[in-house]
Amino acid sequence: METTVNEVKTAKESRYRRAKTWQIGAFALNNSATNVFYYLMLFVSYYATGVVGLGTVIVSTLITMSRMWDGITDPIIGLWIDKTDGKMGKFRPFMILGFTVMTIITLLMFFTTHLVPQNLRLIYFIILYLVFIVGYTFQTACTKAGQTVLTNDPQQRPLFSTFDMSYTSLIFAGAAVYVSNYMVPKHGGFTESFFHEFVITVIIIAGVMTALAVIGLWEKDRTENFGTGGVQKQIKLKDMFNIIKGNRPLQMLIVAASTDKLAQTVSGNSIVMVMLFGIIIGDYGVFGSISAITMIPVLILIQIGTRYARKFGSKKALVVSTWLCIGLYSGMFLLLWLGDPSQIRMTDMNAMSLAFVTLYILGTGVRNISGGIVIPMIPDVSDYEVYKNDRYAPGVMGTIFSFVDKMISSLGQTIIGLLLASIGFKEVFPSVDTPATSQIFWITMLLFVGLMILGWIASLIAMKFYELDDKRMAEIQTELNDRRDAQKAATEQ
Repeated sequence: METTVNEVKTAKESRYRRAKTWQIGAFALNNSATNVFYYLMLFVSYYATGVVGLGTVIVSTLITMSRMWDGITDPIIGLWIDKTDGKMGKFRPFMILGFTVMTIITLLMFFTTHLVPQNLRLIYFIILYLVFIVGYTFQTACTKAGQTVLTNDPQQRPLFSTFDMSYTSLIFAGAAVYVSNYMVPKHGGFTESFFHEFVITVIIIAGVMTALAVIGLWEKDRTENFGTGGVQKQIKLKDMFNIIKGNRPLQMLIVAASTDKLAQTVSGNSIVMVMLFGIIIGDYGVFGSISAITMIPVLILIQIGTRYARKFGSKKALVVSTWLCIGLYSGMFLLLWLGDPSQIRMTDMNAMSLAFVTLYILGTGVRNISGGIVIPMIPDVSDYEVYKNDRYAPGVMGTIFSFVDKMISSLGQTIIGLLLASIGFKEVFPSVDTPATSQIFWITMLLFVGLMILGWIASLIAMKFYELDDKRMAEIQTELNDRRDAQKAATEQ
């Protein structure tokens, strides 16, 4: 009986192209590398306004326009990836190229923009920012598309999220401590020397991560793992519109993820964190301290969440975690509104501090699950496109998703800039020295909690029409495996 069970298990696993655990863990660092650069660019507004001397509304608008440029370039780069199949594979060349471009641009941007003549600084900054976005897209597109060759096992794909969300939590928590508790005190704020040290640190860390990600994908980035393994249909620019029109799961995933991304882009912005911790709570150091103690509980919650996804499917995990997010962030809002935020201190664990820390830890952990579980769902919709229309276009699929996602989330900086300008912050953003007012409180609550809840409600509605649960994906992978075997047999004859 035991042999029969093992044989059944082996037969089931043979239907899928599985990866070694270390390969998934290493490749997930590709997203981490771009997240490190992304975290750096969260502070670009402070550099552009405080060091370069550009106005807050101008900078916010420019960043919004640049994000739209990001969305426009996504499908073009995705098409380029799909047409690539050389000695280095399909994805690895773009991972390396993306890191190289971002490295060069960040060095130029943060080391030279303030040295350019005043009348040329704006155009110089814009050009560098636009080129940075192209490099960023080269590498981020591979995170989504590369998973299609790494593994097609519906139960193994969520494992990517385990690594990815764990890395992301460590990066952002560690970066918060690094910036608020080390860099800001050392350099006296967001000064020129602050950004110089920040950039060099980011480049070193992202470089190591990119190298490990390339190694993790090395064995899998081969022609026989693309689609059903045969000659693929050539995807053209016009095909993108047909893909969007005919792929309902893609449409629903875009709605769910893009609304969440817009809200998270706003909620996690460095300016919002300064207002929440530095002004409302009154001690910006709390941000670094709470981020540090958040790491271990968040990692535990991520393990629980991704195990749930591997057992019950990514769709169900997304829905459950989204409901939990709504409850936790609603509780955090009520606490800050009805309680006294100025009592929150890491050195004095009173009832207010304990309640806030608990809600913040749980909210951050569950939010990471709901946001991170989307990434392994992207190769699912890519496989669905192969299943339905025999089109293997992981680059285009991933960047179509990113296109709409970024076009919507690009509004984040503008929302922050306009709302702050409406209460008088037209030239400079609020800082830790800005006095707390009721206007700042309500704007902060809207940015930190309100938009998040609206985004999660949109996600729940979208998931009602998303058909790719665990059972459906198992059916699709079985069909694709049969096609792959048939194509291989025809080739060998």
